[in-house]
Amino acid sequence: MIRLCTLGDSFVEGRGDPAPSGIWRGWVPRLCRLLDVPDGRVRNLGTHRATTRQVIEQQLPRALARKSPVIGVVVGVNDLMGAFDPARFRSDLFTIFGRLAGPDTLVFTASYADIPANLPVPEAFRALLRERFRLANDMLTAVTAATGTLRLDVMADAQWSEPGMWSPDGLHPSARGHQRFAEGVAALIGQAATGAPYDPRCHEKGNT
Repeated sequence: MIRLCTLGDSFVEGRGDPAPSGIWRGWVPRLCRLLDVPDGRVRNLGTHRATTRQVIEQQLPRALARKSPVIGVVVGVNDLMGAFDPARFRSDLFTIFGRLAGPDTLVFTASYADIPANLPVPEAFRALLRERFRLANDMLTAVTAATGTLRLDVMADAQWSEPGMWSPDGLHPSARGHQRFAEGVAALIGQAATGAPYDPRCHEKGNT
């Protein structure tokens, strides 16, 4: 039985965190290590450049066919960087998290970091992207509250504004960023299991 399933884009795939073998490592195997999930009990469906619509069409059916007790979803940045349609984006988020929600399922996601700050783009376009990211975070907050989804607020974590958290392309986390994310999710899941409020200080001393 799969104990952890993850859906999403290249953030979930693990880009920015190459393993010695040449494949991407990322936060998913790092989270499995923290949660003691064996390698054979995890399924990572994340793919490069996936949008919310592609997650719905290609990944969500597979996740629902063999539903895991713990499911992670991180997707949306590719929507925000392209031809962004706010109404469709909000509808897609509700579809993804609404269909995954259930009494025996813990679903988690994360807010969108200030990726526009990392990109070498004109200031006018940066301002446009930041407005999109702000709107997307507002939508995600509403959707997660309505569906009972856990949300790691990376936007409120000051460490994510540090250059060392990001790979050279500015879009994907570095090894340090992926480790930070894994630790944050592990803490969020642990505190949800005990009923305690999430405290970001519980993973201040992570490593890569």
